[in-house]
Amino acid sequence: MGTDISGFVECRARHLHEGGESPVWRAAIDLFLLNTTRNYDAFGCLFGVRNYANFRPLAADRGLPADASETVRAELGRLAEWPDQAYGTTWITWAELKEVDWGEPAEKADSRLHQYRRTPDGLRLTGKSAWSPRLAEAVGLPGPVPGEAREWPEGSEWLIGDTLYRSERLRRRDAVPETGEWKPVWTVMEALASQHGDDHVRLVVWFDD
Repeated sequence: MGTDISGFVECRARHLHEGGESPVWRAAIDLFLLNTTRNYDAFGCLFGVRNYANFRPLAADRGLPADASETVRAELGRLAEWPDQAYGTTWITWAELKEVDWGEPAEKADSRLHQYRRTPDGLRLTGKSAWSPRLAEAVGLPGPVPGEAREWPEGSEWLIGDTLYRSERLRRRDAVPETGEWKPVWTVMEALASQHGDDHVRLVVWFDD
């Protein structure tokens, strides 16, 4: 069973604040319209969910903002009956995202080995796996322990046939590329922030299995 992300970009309108009215957060756009990909490296880097790559999460387990929009509250209220449909709720502002060092490395090597296939044009990444029976048999590794992540010394690699297994440490930009699936989200947040201020735009998310 996989994990998916849901949420909303929220905005607190600047013109209401300047007009003396009490500004409230409003749901600007459903995350579903901007990014529906299941990218665990990004989930871990940003929010600490499925963090197999061992990043220091930017915004993990902050919970629901106390002043969340009515739309977000209503959606999470609808899902409250099914805990596995809305967990890991958290949020991050555009001001915080602007300060991220996307070149920052993960705290340690990925707990999954990166698998490459040797081709006439060089190595081609074919996947990532926490365990490979083929590798275990070839190098005499013991079997995996359920619920326990294996640590591979960074830089370790094994070539078995035409498959190369390598232990690598990711950087934030590897998990969240500048031109990747999160770009539409950042574009919308940046546009709203240009009108209402960096601290008045945020992304609220939750996860489901």
